[in-house]
Amino acid sequence: MRFLSLMSATSLLVLAACASTPESATPAAATPAELSTPFTLTTGSPRTPEQQSVRFEKADLAIRVMPDSQSIDAVAVLDVTAAQPVDRLVFELDTRLPIRSIVINGRPLTTAEWSNPDGRLTIVLPQTLAAGRGASVRIAYGGHPRTAPQAPWDGGFVWSAAPNGQPWIATAVQGEGCDLFWPCIDHPLGEPGRVDLHITVPTGLMAPSNGRFIGSVDHGDGWTTWTWSAREPNTYAIALNIGPYVEMQADHVSRYGATIPLRFWPLSTDDPAKAQGLFDQFPRMMDFYEATVGPFPFGDDKMGVVETPHLGMEHQTINAYGNAYRLDGKDYDWLLHHELAHEWFGNQMTDADYDDLWLHEGLGSYMQPLYARWLNGDRAMQVELSEMRGKLINRFPLVSGRPQDDDSVYDSARGPGLDLYNKGALVAHSLRLLIGDHAFFETIRRLVYGTDDPRPGQFEPRFGTTAEFEALASRAAGRDLGWFFDVYLHQAALPELRQTRAGDRIVLEWITEGGRPFPMPLEVEVEGRVQTLSMTGGRGELVAPAGAHILIDPQNKVLRRLEHIEAWQAARAAPTAPK
Repeated sequence: MRFLSLMSATSLLVLAACASTPESATPAAATPAELSTPFTLTTGSPRTPEQQSVRFEKADLAIRVMPDSQSIDAVAVLDVTAAQPVDRLVFELDTRLPIRSIVINGRPLTTAEWSNPDGRLTIVLPQTLAAGRGASVRIAYGGHPRTAPQAPWDGGFVWSAAPNGQPWIATAVQGEGCDLFWPCIDHPLGEPGRVDLHITVPTGLMAPSNGRFIGSVDHGDGWTTWTWSAREPNTYAIALNIGPYVEMQADHVSRYGATIPLRFWPLSTDDPAKAQGLFDQFPRMMDFYEATVGPFPFGDDKMGVVETPHLGMEHQTINAYGNAYRLDGKDYDWLLHHELAHEWFGNQMTDADYDDLWLHEGLGSYMQPLYARWLNGDRAMQVELSEMRGKLINRFPLVSGRPQDDDSVYDSARGPGLDLYNKGALVAHSLRLLIGDHAFFETIRRLVYGTDDPRPGQFEPRFGTTAEFEALASRAAGRDLGWFFDVYLHQAALPELRQTRAGDRIVLEWITEGGRPFPMPLEVEVEGRVQTLSMTGGRGELVAPAGAHILIDPQNKVLRRLEHIEAWQAARAAPTAPK
């Protein structure tokens, strides 16, 4: 991906106050749709040939948010460069937000030159855009964006009120995509090189957002514009957050030598001691991630968190936090830690397709038991791993091997659902214990940064795939691990261990779906003595006298089918028996 240089603060503030300021509200050219279309409510649909033919260089978004009417008025300027000749440009924008005008390179288009059926905006160019040539598209639009039925799981705008009665507003659109409130290429590979945000809100409210803070302008008419600039953001990670906040500031000196701004925006009505307690967790979490994975990817912007009226979301450099400072005995706030993981697994390394989403959620979730150990030792880690083990579904494979959209993987009736988190984390744990820490964390670094020696300022955000991860792990381990990933990622059922005895001879055999090879080594404890079976060909033998106590996999290194967990899950799912 290209890294675009940051615009000067002066030029951005001029844009915020002048050229990019949303136009005053005027009657829309078309009646907005009452409901977002099914296409809009799906994110990650295959890109069109036109979308694949351009580089999305920059989005300049000027958005006025009007709490009283729960509406927005916006102007988006989208800059693209043709990688090959194109006659049309294609973006996505919810039909609930009628378009007032479109201008290409300063030339206004007639309504006959563009259309937005079902939310896929197609613009006919006045002339073919040659390879290497750029186009600037100015789109004026506005209306009533989708209100989230249940953010963050069913997303959109959250129109709420803080305890003091002032507006408290947030966006959360991971499941539906960026097109719920700005024209974008709604696909993981649709990241723009830069997004500049000019967010105009009622004066007295703050609007913390992505990237670096450029400045704010009080227009003297009851409205203030807050300007931010973010480099190469994940498309759904662009977020609006508006409310009566206070800003907490500190600087974190990274173990890599950089000084990283830490910023937290709690509500002004929060208990200051609770807010400070959460803020105090920022440096130690940052140190854990930098020690475990590598440099914080966006240290030239900030590590930012904002309190939201929904639970949370991994918005790049402005993670949403709505956990209400709840304590759960783990010695850390799980939500803060999980969303922070996505700065590495999701924002720095973005999956190339939603079929690879376990790389975000599974690897990100595995950071929590590792952090529990970092804080409080092995027992704390094992507790978290045990909780994950009890939640596995194993109905669909983590990776289907074909392109997917967001719904297809998150919906547990059609895809892996919560297994993305829990099974993905447990697969990572088994892999780490199989190949060792050195090879495992080398694999993670190369996936996240594209190098085993990442240094601040010497890497850029990148896309990752499951196939790449598999190849990196095999390379780091020095042997082919295809059998491991074939069983754990590409099929639903867990491997089963079959045990048979003939006298003092015990045979252990791996059983997999379709008879797939699975030479997973196995530790066995016999009367307190541990031996390792290589399980070559999926079978291993040991000798144990009758009556000897045998414990399979005493350290729970191998993810496998366990009948007692399945029985417990079935009992929990069964209707309560009548008394």
